[in-house]
Amino acid sequence: MSPFSRYLHQLRMQHGIRQAELAELMGYEQSYISALEIGSKGPPTAEFIEKLIQAVELIPEEQAELRSAAAASQRKLVVPADVPEETYWLLQDLRTNIGELRPVQIRLIREILQIQNELNRCSSDPVRRLRRRQNKEGLEM
Repeated sequence: MSPFSRYLHQLRMQHGIRQAELAELMGYEQSYISALEIGSKGPPTAEFIEKLIQAVELIPEEQAELRSAAAASQRKLVVPADVPEETYWLLQDLRTNIGELRPVQIRLIREILQIQNELNRCSSDPVRRLRRRQNKEGLEM
């Protein structure tokens, strides 16, 4: 189940709305809502997201979670043309093995990808210089 599918179902349950009611509120077929929830349809359009936000009157935090879940549920990947050749081989390995990855492998891959974020964060932190201690006469030690 995709993050969007899970979040849509969770939202509907929290607000006590049946699929048919949500579909009517938004102007969609109940079968489309069902297909989104079970994940047989990919994430919806921005228009659907906006209609859902209005229909269920989502608060800003819920709106952000909904948009994040939709972004995480994208099934296609566009590879920038200027990536190294090794990136293509990595993606081929992922395509070949994606259905067989175990949760621990997925966590490890995600942790490895987070290393770059940490390196970027650390390199943007200014270097703090230590002050030299001074003795009672004000001379550096």
